[in-house]
Amino acid sequence: MDEKLEHDGESSFRSGFVTLVGRPNAGKSTLINAVMGKKIAITSNTAQTTRHRFRAVLTRPGFQLVMVDTPGLHKPHDALGEELNTSALKALEDVDVVAMLIDASKPIGTGDEWVAEHVRGAKAKRILVITKTDLASADEIEKQRLAAESLADWDGVVEVSAETGSNVEAFVDLAESFLPAGPKWFPDDMDTDQSLEVIIAEFIREKILRSFREEIPHAIGVVTDELEYVRAKDMYRIFAVVYVERESQKGMIIGKGGSAIKQVGTQAREDLEQLLGCKVFLDLTVKVKKNWRRDLAQIRRFGYGEGL
Repeated sequence: MDEKLEHDGESSFRSGFVTLVGRPNAGKSTLINAVMGKKIAITSNTAQTTRHRFRAVLTRPGFQLVMVDTPGLHKPHDALGEELNTSALKALEDVDVVAMLIDASKPIGTGDEWVAEHVRGAKAKRILVITKTDLASADEIEKQRLAAESLADWDGVVEVSAETGSNVEAFVDLAESFLPAGPKWFPDDMDTDQSLEVIIAEFIREKILRSFREEIPHAIGVVTDELEYVRAKDMYRIFAVVYVERESQKGMIIGKGGSAIKQVGTQAREDLEQLLGCKVFLDLTVKVKKNWRRDLAQIRRFGYGEGL
């Protein structure tokens, strides 16, 4: 943290906050993981995958780039959706750069225009990021870029594929070029401001999102109930609760003879052991919390949206 102490009127160290916004599934979390070179944000094809607004911290010689991941902006259908939108829009305030992500493989629609309207009002540098270029042809990417460039006055444009790694460093370079001189806001070894309990809950929820369809993913909330490191065994003991809204959903999540929840636990444990670097004992319980998505107090108890 020596750079923070060197304030002789001008510092060569640069730091700042970059908020990523876009429609659901625009690729925000995937891009953050690609930039960080590791998985810290969950991903799936389900809308509202990201429910927490959190920061990913990239520290390199000369700069610290703090990326703010946000829920996808969308037309809300319940209190949860409204809270997630509020969280995403608040992330546009008091940041140095706003990066709007647009999927190269999908036509620009009213949802993108609505997001762009809020981006235009942000008091920050604006970057246009065309994502998922691996899923589109060169002609499609060019057309998407031209259409997206008309949405706002952009300070920079970059086309990336987080899946292949194409131009991920170009995105970092572009964002870094707009950072002001400033201190290290976070320690060198800090990758994210999410607590370990939240990361664990999110990794579990990701496996459910990828295993179930229809109404189940949206009805899921996960809480890490207990977390203990057993030094003698070099092992974490984790007890987590999966909440659903109806008894019928509980039955589906558990599965016949507990087969479904066992599979979720096995998949989540593999990710958690890689994350934690040791063996993991994971116990999952499924409970019903009726209509929790319509209960703002419950939403915030889960830590979603602005209830962080």
